[in-house]
Amino acid sequence: MSLLPTPDEMRARARADLRLGLPVVLGCGADQALVLAAEGAAPERVGALVDVASGAGAYLAITARRAETLKARAYDGDMARLRLPAEGAAAWAAATADPARDLATPMKGPFNALRGAEGCPEVARAGIRLAKEARLLPAVLVAPLIGEAPAGLTRITDTPSGELAPFAEAVSARLPMHLAGAGRLHVFRPGDGREEHYVVEVGRPDRDGPVLTRLHSACFTGDVLGSLKCDCGPQLHAALEAMGAAGGGLLLYLNQEGRGIGLANKMRAYSLQDQGFDTVEANHRLGFEDDERDFRIGAALLGKMGVGQVRLMTNNPAKIAMMEARGIKVVERVPLKVGLTPQNEAYLATKAAKSGHLL
Repeated sequence: MSLLPTPDEMRARARADLRLGLPVVLGCGADQALVLAAEGAAPERVGALVDVASGAGAYLAITARRAETLKARAYDGDMARLRLPAEGAAAWAAATADPARDLATPMKGPFNALRGAEGCPEVARAGIRLAKEARLLPAVLVAPLIGEAPAGLTRITDTPSGELAPFAEAVSARLPMHLAGAGRLHVFRPGDGREEHYVVEVGRPDRDGPVLTRLHSACFTGDVLGSLKCDCGPQLHAALEAMGAAGGGLLLYLNQEGRGIGLANKMRAYSLQDQGFDTVEANHRLGFEDDERDFRIGAALLGKMGVGQVRLMTNNPAKIAMMEARGIKVVERVPLKVGLTPQNEAYLATKAAKSGHLL
């Protein structure tokens, strides 16, 4: 095996660089550009990025969801590429990317949007995808390069296949639990350096029959703090209790906080909800889709646990569809209707009306 980093390892390095506020070099065919996350971009780095682009013209790339909020033209379909202003580019980019600033800076246009092949659209698209992977706001500053990129920056030239990286079990250990009784916690790591995910094995599930299973997305606010804004904590506890009573089950704890947008962006969505937007509208204003989670991970972990058929504890038909599509037979859907509060009543109604949850 070579000592040099693989493409997946370079991508992991690029995600870390974006979170640090460093630009990365992205290539697509003959085109390459410097890409810098708009979130947390230092004014000095934005200025240097603009200088590097010189005549090529730097711009801000945002998703079509965010562009719709700003009434900017998304000529590329899934995104809009907006020319930077001559002055105050860093402050303008931050305000354009972050909806928390919409009330403070309501007049941002008119926007000068790029179209066609101008300005490396595929590189911009790859940059937005990378920012999402880094759990940052999906908005990036792009500076097309004419000559060589500055030395020392992380460079990515490949396009992800879209397939999941393989998972390996790092460790497992016995774990007695208050709600579920005897159990075992398995820690799985993906080969691309992204988040670990966990499988809580309750009792001794019979792999020959359908296993009582729950795919539970991490919710720090609900699972740990007992938030009343969602039903996640009660669902987690009810699933563990049911598995303990049944004598066995698998709870997959997937690190996909905030429907896959990360805790910081989830808190941004909460702030927007305080302004009167529902949970789906808040995600869209941030530039995300309704749900950014990848339920293929659940199917992959079930395969690692030797499970081919399940009784799935869920109210979400999308989970059932993905399990079936990935070869996991859902013998029965077990409803999990707990945790309704006056504070989350509107949230749950939105999930039912706009996201198809069976509530």
